[in-house]
Amino acid sequence: MAVADHDQPTRAKLIDLVEVVVQRAYRCKDREYVRVARAVDGEDLRHRLGTAAVSDNPWARLHAGYVRWLLDRPEVPNTRHVWRTWVAEASRRQGGSSGPCR
Repeated sequence: MAVADHDQPTRAKLIDLVEVVVQRAYRCKDREYVRVARAVDGEDLRHRLGTAAVSDNPWARLHAGYVRWLLDRPEVPNTRHVWRTWVAEASRRQGGSSGPCR
């Protein structure tokens, strides 16, 4: 799934999948969807992530922010350490709870 050059229907479904993942409460392997997001990065995905990042859903704001941050930094690995560090920094910026960091 996390490869470039999908046909348009497959690409659209993968973008839908990334959007669903960022909308739900964090689950153990959700970080793995960043690879898919990187493979289908583009205007449509960025728009959906932008919408999620300002939604009323705190999970969506957290996940979408992280995915967008990584899309802007393709050299940064998507590791558990990077996720925890990003969540901690996001929490400090927002002055709130750090949420799930596992």
